[in-house]
Amino acid sequence: MELGIGIGWRPEIADAVEALPGIDWVEAVAENLCTDHLPDSLVRLRARGVTVVPHGVSLGLGGADRPDPGRLADLAARAALLGTPLVTEHIAFVRAGGPRTASARLEAGHLLPVPRTWEALDVLCENVRIAQDSLPVPLALENIAALIAWPGEELTEGQFLAELVERTGVRLLIDVANLHTNHVNRGEDPAKALDELPVEAIAYVHVAGGIEKDGVWHDTHAHPVTQPVLDVLAELRSRIAPPGVLLERDDDFPPAEELAGELTAVRATLEAAGKARSGSTSEAGAYGYCSGVTPTTSPVQPADDANTAATGTDVATERARDRAAVAQTALLSALVAGTPAPEGFDHRRLGIQSRALAAKRADVVAKVAPELPGILGDGYRDAFLSYARTRPMSAGYRRDALDFAEQLLITGRPADDATRRRLTHWWQERAAARPPRRTTRLVRAARAAIAGR
Repeated sequence: MELGIGIGWRPEIADAVEALPGIDWVEAVAENLCTDHLPDSLVRLRARGVTVVPHGVSLGLGGADRPDPGRLADLAARAALLGTPLVTEHIAFVRAGGPRTASARLEAGHLLPVPRTWEALDVLCENVRIAQDSLPVPLALENIAALIAWPGEELTEGQFLAELVERTGVRLLIDVANLHTNHVNRGEDPAKALDELPVEAIAYVHVAGGIEKDGVWHDTHAHPVTQPVLDVLAELRSRIAPPGVLLERDDDFPPAEELAGELTAVRATLEAAGKARSGSTSEAGAYGYCSGVTPTTSPVQPADDANTAATGTDVATERARDRAAVAQTALLSALVAGTPAPEGFDHRRLGIQSRALAAKRADVVAKVAPELPGILGDGYRDAFLSYARTRPMSAGYRRDALDFAEQLLITGRPADDATRRRLTHWWQERAAARPPRRTTRLVRAARAAIAGR
Protein backbone atom coordinates (compact mmCIF):
# COMPACT_ATOMS: atom_id res chain seq x y z
CA MET A 1 0.00 0.00 0.00
CA GLU A 2 1.70 3.20 -1.18
CA LEU A 3 0.52 6.37 0.56
CA GLY A 4 3.09 8.91 -0.61
CA ILE A 5 3.68 12.29 1.04
CA GLY A 6 1.08 13.57 3.48
CA ILE A 7 0.34 16.05 6.23
CA GLY A 8 -1.64 15.93 9.43
CA TRP A 9 -5.07 17.44 8.86
CA ARG A 10 -6.19 19.79 11.62
CA PRO A 11 -9.22 22.13 11.56
CA GLU A 12 -6.97 25.15 12.09
CA ILE A 13 -5.07 24.51 8.84
CA ALA A 14 -7.80 22.79 6.84
CA ASP A 15 -7.80 25.43 4.09
CA ALA A 16 -4.00 25.39 3.84
CA VAL A 17 -3.93 21.59 3.62
CA GLU A 18 -6.45 21.62 0.78
CA ALA A 19 -4.34 24.16 -1.11
CA LEU A 20 -0.92 22.52 -0.59
CA PRO A 21 0.48 20.98 -3.78
CA GLY A 22 1.62 17.38 -3.93
CA ILE A 23 -0.39 16.09 -0.94
CA ASP A 24 -1.22 12.42 -1.49
CA TRP A 25 -2.91 11.72 1.85
CA VAL A 26 -3.76 13.19 5.23
CA GLU A 27 -4.06 11.88 8.76
CA ALA A 28 -6.77 13.10 11.16
CA VAL A 29 -6.95 12.58 14.92
CA ALA A 30 -9.69 10.00 15.26
CA GLU A 31 -11.17 11.38 18.48
CA ASN A 32 -11.68 14.78 16.82
CA LEU A 33 -14.01 13.28 14.20
CA CYS A 34 -17.67 12.36 14.60
CA THR A 35 -18.60 8.76 13.89
CA ASP A 36 -21.47 9.63 11.53
CA HIS A 37 -20.29 12.61 9.44
CA LEU A 38 -17.09 14.31 8.33
CA PRO A 39 -15.95 17.95 8.26
CA ASP A 40 -16.55 19.53 4.86
CA SER A 41 -12.80 19.86 4.27
CA LEU A 42 -12.26 16.10 4.60
CA VAL A 43 -15.25 15.45 2.36
CA ARG A 44 -13.66 17.60 -0.33
CA LEU A 45 -10.27 15.96 0.08
CA ARG A 46 -11.77 12.49 -0.21
CA ALA A 47 -13.69 13.58 -3.32
CA ARG A 48 -10.30 14.48 -4.86
CA GLY A 49 -9.02 10.99 -4.12
CA VAL A 50 -6.94 11.96 -1.08
CA THR A 51 -6.70 9.10 1.42
CA VAL A 52 -7.63 9.97 5.02
CA VAL A 53 -6.18 7.84 7.82
CA PRO A 54 -7.67 8.09 11.36
CA HIS A 55 -5.01 8.34 14.06
CA GLY A 56 -6.21 7.33 17.54
CA VAL A 57 -4.79 8.73 20.76
CA SER A 58 -7.02 7.34 23.54
CA LEU A 59 -7.11 3.52 23.35
CA GLY A 60 -4.19 3.08 25.72
CA LEU A 61 -3.17 -0.29 24.30
CA GLY A 62 -0.16 -0.41 26.63
CA GLY A 63 -2.40 -0.06 29.68
CA ALA A 64 -3.21 -2.74 32.24
CA ASP A 65 -6.85 -3.04 31.20
CA ARG A 66 -8.14 -4.57 28.02
CA PRO A 67 -9.19 -2.03 25.37
CA ASP A 68 -12.55 -0.42 25.97
CA PRO A 69 -15.13 -1.90 23.55
CA GLY A 70 -16.81 1.48 23.12
CA ARG A 71 -13.61 3.20 22.09
CA LEU A 72 -12.84 0.36 19.68
CA ALA A 73 -16.33 0.58 18.18
CA ASP A 74 -15.93 4.33 17.68
CA LEU A 75 -12.57 3.87 15.97
CA ALA A 76 -14.04 1.15 13.74
CA ALA A 77 -16.95 3.46 12.82
CA ARG A 78 -14.57 6.25 11.85
CA ALA A 79 -12.53 3.85 9.75
CA ALA A 80 -15.67 2.73 7.91
CA LEU A 81 -16.85 6.31 7.41
CA LEU A 82 -13.49 7.32 5.90
CA GLY A 83 -13.05 4.20 3.79
CA THR A 84 -9.48 4.14 5.04
CA PRO A 85 -6.94 1.39 4.25
CA LEU A 86 -5.72 1.30 7.87
CA VAL A 87 -6.01 2.89 11.30
CA THR A 88 -3.21 3.84 13.68
CA GLU A 89 -2.68 4.13 17.43
CA HIS A 90 0.20 4.27 19.92
CA ILE A 91 2.26 1.95 22.07
CA ALA A 92 1.44 3.75 25.30
CA PHE A 93 -0.77 3.91 28.34
CA VAL A 94 -2.98 6.94 28.88
CA ARG A 95 -4.95 6.12 32.04
CA ALA A 96 -4.58 4.10 35.21
CA GLY A 97 -6.36 3.27 38.44
CA GLY A 98 -9.85 1.82 38.59
CA PRO A 99 -11.11 -1.57 39.82
CA ARG A 100 -7.79 -3.42 39.52
CA THR A 101 -6.22 -1.10 42.06
CA ALA A 102 -9.40 -0.14 43.96
CA SER A 103 -8.53 3.49 43.30
CA ALA A 104 -9.93 6.43 41.39
CA ARG A 105 -9.48 6.42 37.64
CA LEU A 106 -6.70 8.75 36.50
CA GLU A 107 -6.34 10.22 33.00
CA ALA A 108 -2.92 11.35 31.79
CA GLY A 109 -4.14 13.40 28.84
CA HIS A 110 -0.88 12.27 27.26
CA LEU A 111 0.88 9.23 25.84
CA LEU A 112 3.07 7.60 28.49
CA PRO A 113 5.67 4.86 27.91
CA VAL A 114 5.21 1.23 28.85
CA PRO A 115 8.19 -0.63 30.34
CA ARG A 116 10.11 -2.66 27.77
CA THR A 117 9.79 -5.92 29.67
CA TRP A 118 8.57 -9.36 28.67
CA GLU A 119 5.60 -9.07 31.02
CA ALA A 120 4.53 -5.69 29.64
CA LEU A 121 4.90 -7.15 26.15
CA ASP A 122 2.52 -10.00 27.03
CA VAL A 123 -0.15 -7.54 28.13
CA LEU A 124 0.40 -5.27 25.12
CA CYS A 125 0.19 -8.15 22.64
CA GLU A 126 -3.12 -9.37 24.04
CA ASN A 127 -4.52 -5.84 23.89
CA VAL A 128 -3.32 -5.46 20.30
CA ARG A 129 -4.98 -8.73 19.26
CA ILE A 130 -8.26 -7.59 20.81
CA ALA A 131 -8.03 -4.31 18.89
CA GLN A 132 -7.17 -6.06 15.63
CA ASP A 133 -10.20 -8.34 15.97
CA SER A 134 -12.45 -5.30 16.51
CA LEU A 135 -11.30 -3.19 13.57
CA PRO A 136 -12.39 -3.52 9.93
CA VAL A 137 -8.93 -2.63 8.55
CA PRO A 138 -5.30 -3.32 9.54
CA LEU A 139 -3.82 -1.60 12.58
CA ALA A 140 -0.43 0.14 12.77
CA LEU A 141 1.15 1.23 16.05
CA GLU A 142 3.42 4.21 16.71
CA ASN A 143 6.51 4.37 18.90
CA ILE A 144 6.20 7.27 21.31
CA ALA A 145 8.51 9.98 22.62
CA ALA A 146 9.40 9.73 26.29
CA LEU A 147 10.91 11.98 28.94
CA ILE A 148 11.19 9.15 31.43
CA ALA A 149 12.37 5.55 31.43
CA TRP A 150 11.11 2.65 33.52
CA PRO A 151 13.63 0.94 35.79
CA GLY A 152 14.50 -2.66 35.06
CA GLU A 153 13.79 -2.69 31.33
CA GLU A 154 14.78 -5.92 29.57
CA LEU A 155 14.53 -5.01 25.88
CA THR A 156 15.69 -2.19 23.64
CA GLU A 157 13.09 -0.24 21.69
CA GLY A 158 13.95 -2.06 18.48
CA GLN A 159 13.76 -5.47 20.15
CA PHE A 160 10.46 -4.61 21.80
CA LEU A 161 8.92 -3.52 18.48
CA ALA A 162 10.30 -6.57 16.67
CA GLU A 163 8.77 -8.92 19.23
CA LEU A 164 5.44 -7.09 19.02
CA VAL A 165 5.34 -7.49 15.24
CA GLU A 166 6.40 -11.14 15.43
CA ARG A 167 3.65 -12.03 17.91
CA THR A 168 0.75 -10.02 16.50
CA GLY A 169 1.52 -9.21 12.86
CA VAL A 170 0.70 -5.56 13.59
CA ARG A 171 2.17 -2.89 11.31
CA LEU A 172 4.42 -0.10 12.55
CA LEU A 173 4.10 3.66 12.35
CA ILE A 174 7.63 4.86 12.97
CA ASP A 175 7.93 8.43 14.21
CA VAL A 176 11.48 9.56 13.48
CA ALA A 177 11.00 12.65 15.67
CA ASN A 178 10.21 10.32 18.58
CA LEU A 179 13.37 8.31 17.88
CA HIS A 180 15.33 11.56 18.06
CA THR A 181 13.52 12.54 21.27
CA ASN A 182 14.51 9.26 22.89
CA HIS A 183 18.06 9.78 21.65
CA VAL A 184 18.31 13.10 23.50
CA ASN A 185 16.28 12.16 26.58
CA ARG A 186 17.26 8.54 27.09
CA GLY A 187 20.56 8.15 25.25
CA GLU A 188 19.11 5.65 22.76
CA ASP A 189 20.64 5.58 19.29
CA PRO A 190 18.00 5.83 16.52
CA ALA A 191 20.17 3.86 14.10
CA LYS A 192 20.40 0.94 16.51
CA ALA A 193 16.61 0.92 16.91
CA LEU A 194 16.21 0.93 13.12
CA ASP A 195 18.74 -1.90 12.82
CA GLU A 196 16.75 -4.04 15.26
CA LEU A 197 13.17 -3.44 14.20
CA PRO A 198 11.55 -5.12 11.16
CA VAL A 199 11.54 -2.22 8.72
CA GLU A 200 9.44 -4.27 6.26
CA ALA A 201 6.55 -3.92 8.75
CA ILE A 202 6.52 -0.10 8.47
CA ALA A 203 3.17 1.22 7.23
CA TYR A 204 4.28 4.85 7.23
CA VAL A 205 6.47 7.41 8.97
CA HIS A 206 5.85 10.54 11.03
CA VAL A 207 8.08 13.62 10.92
CA ALA A 208 7.54 16.43 13.44
CA GLY A 209 9.23 19.35 15.16
CA GLY A 210 10.23 19.95 18.75
CA ILE A 211 12.55 21.99 20.93
CA GLU A 212 15.36 21.33 23.40
CA LYS A 213 15.34 22.98 26.82
CA ASP A 214 17.95 22.35 29.53
CA GLY A 215 19.12 19.16 27.87
CA VAL A 216 15.60 17.74 27.47
CA TRP A 217 13.91 17.39 24.09
CA HIS A 218 10.22 18.28 24.04
CA ASP A 219 8.26 16.71 21.19
CA THR A 220 5.96 19.70 20.81
CA HIS A 221 4.62 19.32 17.26
CA ALA A 222 4.57 23.11 17.45
CA HIS A 223 8.04 23.92 16.07
CA PRO A 224 9.71 23.44 12.71
CA VAL A 225 11.28 20.08 11.87
CA THR A 226 14.97 20.20 12.80
CA GLN A 227 17.92 18.80 10.88
CA PRO A 228 18.58 16.00 13.44
CA VAL A 229 15.06 14.69 12.84
CA LEU A 230 15.62 14.79 9.09
CA ASP A 231 18.87 12.90 9.69
CA VAL A 232 16.91 10.11 11.37
CA LEU A 233 14.51 10.11 8.40
CA ALA A 234 17.54 9.68 6.14
CA GLU A 235 18.74 6.79 8.31
CA LEU A 236 15.40 5.07 7.87
CA ARG A 237 15.34 5.75 4.12
CA SER A 238 18.82 4.22 3.84
CA ARG A 239 17.24 0.94 4.89
CA ILE A 240 13.87 0.98 3.14
CA ALA A 241 11.61 3.19 1.04
CA PRO A 242 8.69 3.83 3.44
CA PRO A 243 5.21 3.49 1.90
CA GLY A 244 4.25 6.89 3.29
CA VAL A 245 5.75 9.88 5.11
CA LEU A 246 3.63 12.44 6.94
CA LEU A 247 4.40 15.85 8.44
CA GLU A 248 2.71 16.48 11.80
CA ARG A 249 1.87 19.89 13.25
CA ASP A 250 -0.53 20.33 16.19
CA ASP A 251 -0.03 23.87 17.45
CA ASP A 252 1.43 27.30 16.60
CA PHE A 253 0.54 26.68 12.97
CA PRO A 254 2.79 28.56 10.54
CA PRO A 255 1.74 30.11 7.22
CA ALA A 256 1.04 27.69 4.39
CA GLU A 257 4.31 28.54 2.66
CA GLU A 258 6.27 27.38 5.73
CA LEU A 259 4.39 24.09 5.79
CA ALA A 260 5.15 23.70 2.10
CA GLY A 261 8.82 24.40 2.82
CA GLU A 262 8.94 21.67 5.47
CA LEU A 263 7.33 19.22 3.05
CA THR A 264 9.95 20.16 0.47
CA ALA A 265 12.71 19.43 3.01
CA VAL A 266 11.13 16.02 3.74
CA ARG A 267 11.00 15.17 0.02
CA ALA A 268 14.59 16.30 -0.51
CA THR A 269 15.78 14.20 2.44
CA LEU A 270 14.03 11.10 1.11
CA GLU A 271 15.37 11.65 -2.41
CA ALA A 272 18.97 12.20 -1.27
CA ALA A 273 18.96 9.21 1.07
CA GLY A 274 17.37 7.05 -1.60
CA LYS A 275 20.11 7.92 -4.07
CA ALA A 276 22.80 7.25 -1.47
CA ARG A 277 21.25 3.87 -0.72
CA SER A 278 21.20 2.86 -4.36
CA GLY A 279 24.84 3.92 -4.74
CA SER A 280 26.28 2.46 -1.55
CA THR A 281 25.27 0.39 1.46
CA SER A 282 28.26 1.26 3.59
CA GLU A 283 28.03 4.98 4.20
CA ALA A 284 28.34 6.16 7.79
CA GLY A 285 24.96 6.93 9.35
CA ALA A 286 24.09 10.28 10.84
CA TYR A 287 24.23 8.79 14.34
CA GLY A 288 27.46 6.86 13.80
CA TYR A 289 26.05 3.53 12.63
CA CYS A 290 26.28 1.82 9.27
CA SER A 291 23.53 2.81 6.85
CA GLY A 292 23.01 -0.78 5.75
CA VAL A 293 20.77 -3.08 7.76
CA THR A 294 22.82 -4.89 10.37
CA PRO A 295 21.55 -8.43 10.99
CA THR A 296 20.50 -8.83 14.61
CA THR A 297 19.43 -11.76 16.70
CA SER A 298 16.08 -11.51 18.41
CA PRO A 299 16.45 -11.67 22.20
CA VAL A 300 15.54 -14.97 23.80
CA GLN A 301 12.95 -14.78 26.54
CA PRO A 302 14.04 -16.56 29.73
CA ALA A 303 12.73 -20.13 29.80
CA ASP A 304 11.82 -20.06 33.46
CA ASP A 305 9.54 -17.04 33.14
CA ALA A 306 5.90 -17.82 33.93
CA ASN A 307 4.85 -15.80 30.91
CA THR A 308 7.25 -17.17 28.29
CA ALA A 309 4.66 -18.67 25.98
CA ALA A 310 3.44 -16.29 23.28
CA THR A 311 -0.12 -16.57 24.51
CA GLY A 312 0.57 -17.30 28.17
CA THR A 313 -2.09 -18.63 30.51
CA ASP A 314 -5.15 -16.68 31.53
CA VAL A 315 -4.01 -16.70 35.15
CA ALA A 316 -0.51 -15.48 34.29
CA THR A 317 -1.84 -12.72 32.06
CA GLU A 318 -4.28 -11.53 34.72
CA ARG A 319 -1.50 -11.42 37.27
CA ALA A 320 0.64 -9.48 34.82
CA ARG A 321 -2.23 -7.06 34.29
CA ASP A 322 -2.63 -6.58 38.05
CA ARG A 323 1.06 -5.83 38.47
CA ALA A 324 0.98 -3.44 35.53
CA ALA A 325 -2.05 -1.70 37.01
CA VAL A 326 -0.28 -1.08 40.33
CA ALA A 327 2.90 0.16 38.66
CA GLN A 328 1.17 2.41 36.13
CA THR A 329 -1.16 3.87 38.77
CA ALA A 330 1.79 4.68 41.04
CA LEU A 331 3.62 6.40 38.20
CA LEU A 332 0.63 8.36 36.93
CA SER A 333 -0.36 9.38 40.44
CA ALA A 334 3.13 10.76 41.00
CA LEU A 335 2.87 12.71 37.74
CA VAL A 336 -0.60 14.19 38.15
CA ALA A 337 -1.50 14.00 41.85
CA GLY A 338 1.75 14.79 43.61
CA THR A 339 2.19 11.43 45.31
CA PRO A 340 5.72 10.13 46.04
CA ALA A 341 7.78 9.01 43.06
CA PRO A 342 7.93 5.22 42.58
CA GLU A 343 11.27 3.62 43.34
CA GLY A 344 13.82 3.58 40.54
CA PHE A 345 12.57 6.58 38.56
CA ASP A 346 14.58 9.73 37.92
CA HIS A 347 12.96 12.31 40.21
CA ARG A 348 14.14 15.25 38.13
CA ARG A 349 12.67 13.77 34.96
CA LEU A 350 9.41 12.98 36.75
CA GLY A 351 9.21 16.62 37.78
CA ILE A 352 9.76 17.79 34.21
CA GLN A 353 7.12 15.37 32.93
CA SER A 354 4.68 16.40 35.65
CA ARG A 355 5.01 20.08 34.81
CA ALA A 356 4.69 19.31 31.10
CA LEU A 357 1.46 17.38 31.69
CA ALA A 358 -0.02 20.22 33.74
CA ALA A 359 0.96 22.77 31.10
CA LYS A 360 -0.61 20.64 28.39
CA ARG A 361 -3.82 20.38 30.42
CA ALA A 362 -3.92 24.16 30.78
CA ASP A 363 -3.38 24.66 27.05
CA VAL A 364 -5.97 22.10 25.94
CA VAL A 365 -8.60 23.30 28.44
CA ALA A 366 -8.06 26.82 27.11
CA LYS A 367 -8.81 25.47 23.62
CA VAL A 368 -11.89 23.40 24.46
CA ALA A 369 -13.25 26.11 26.80
CA PRO A 370 -11.85 29.39 25.45
CA GLU A 371 -14.31 31.35 27.58
CA LEU A 372 -12.31 30.50 30.72
CA PRO A 373 -9.16 32.47 29.77
CA GLY A 374 -11.51 35.21 28.58
CA ILE A 375 -13.25 35.35 31.96
CA LEU A 376 -10.20 34.90 34.17
CA GLY A 377 -7.77 36.93 32.07
CA ASP A 378 -4.09 36.79 32.95
CA GLY A 379 -4.90 34.80 36.08
CA TYR A 380 -6.19 31.79 34.16
CA ARG A 381 -2.94 29.91 33.72
CA ASP A 382 -1.62 30.26 37.28
CA ALA A 383 -5.03 29.33 38.68
CA PHE A 384 -5.28 26.25 36.48
CA LEU A 385 -1.73 25.06 37.21
CA SER A 386 -2.41 25.43 40.93
CA TYR A 387 -5.60 23.40 40.53
CA ALA A 388 -3.86 20.73 38.43
CA ARG A 389 -1.11 20.08 40.99
CA THR A 390 -3.47 18.19 43.29
CA ARG A 391 -6.51 17.40 41.16
CA PRO A 392 -5.89 14.75 38.50
CA MET A 393 -7.99 14.57 35.38
CA SER A 394 -10.54 11.76 35.70
CA ALA A 395 -12.33 12.16 32.36
CA GLY A 396 -11.85 14.25 29.24
CA TYR A 397 -10.74 17.83 28.89
CA ARG A 398 -14.27 19.27 28.78
CA ARG A 399 -15.02 17.64 32.12
CA ASP A 400 -11.70 19.00 33.36
CA ALA A 401 -12.74 22.53 32.40
CA LEU A 402 -16.00 22.18 34.34
CA ASP A 403 -14.25 20.72 37.38
CA PHE A 404 -11.72 23.55 37.36
CA ALA A 405 -14.43 26.21 37.23
CA GLU A 406 -16.40 24.45 39.96
CA GLN A 407 -13.35 24.27 42.22
CA LEU A 408 -12.78 27.99 41.82
CA LEU A 409 -16.39 28.70 42.76
CA ILE A 410 -16.27 26.30 45.73
CA THR A 411 -13.33 28.24 47.16
CA GLY A 412 -14.96 31.62 46.56
CA ARG A 413 -12.88 32.60 43.59
CA PRO A 414 -12.32 34.72 41.62
CA ALA A 415 -12.22 37.44 44.28
CA ASP A 416 -13.76 40.01 41.96
CA ASP A 417 -17.56 39.81 42.22
CA ALA A 418 -18.25 40.57 38.57
CA THR A 419 -15.74 38.00 37.36
CA ARG A 420 -17.13 35.38 39.74
CA ARG A 421 -20.65 36.04 38.43
CA ARG A 422 -19.46 35.57 34.85
CA LEU A 423 -17.78 32.29 35.80
CA THR A 424 -20.91 31.17 37.65
CA HIS A 425 -23.07 31.83 34.60
CA TRP A 426 -20.62 29.95 32.37
CA TRP A 427 -20.64 26.99 34.74
CA GLN A 428 -24.44 27.03 35.07
CA GLU A 429 -24.96 26.91 31.32
CA ARG A 430 -22.80 23.79 30.96
CA ALA A 431 -22.96 21.79 34.18
CA ALA A 432 -26.14 22.32 36.18
CA ALA A 433 -29.03 24.61 36.92
CA ARG A 434 -27.09 26.31 39.71
CA PRO A 435 -23.59 26.33 41.15
CA PRO A 436 -22.88 24.14 44.18
CA ARG A 437 -24.60 25.36 47.34
CA ARG A 438 -22.72 26.20 50.52
CA THR A 439 -23.39 22.79 52.11
CA THR A 440 -22.12 21.00 49.01
CA ARG A 441 -19.07 23.21 48.89
CA LEU A 442 -18.21 22.49 52.54
CA VAL A 443 -18.63 18.72 52.08
CA ARG A 444 -16.45 18.70 48.98
CA ALA A 445 -13.83 20.86 50.64
CA ALA A 446 -13.74 18.48 53.62
CA ARG A 447 -13.37 15.48 51.33
CA ALA A 448 -10.54 17.20 49.47
CA ALA A 449 -8.77 17.98 52.74
CA ILE A 450 -9.07 14.38 53.92
CA ALA A 451 -7.83 13.05 50.57
CA GLY A 452 -4.84 15.36 50.71
CA ARG A 453 -3.63 14.09 54.08
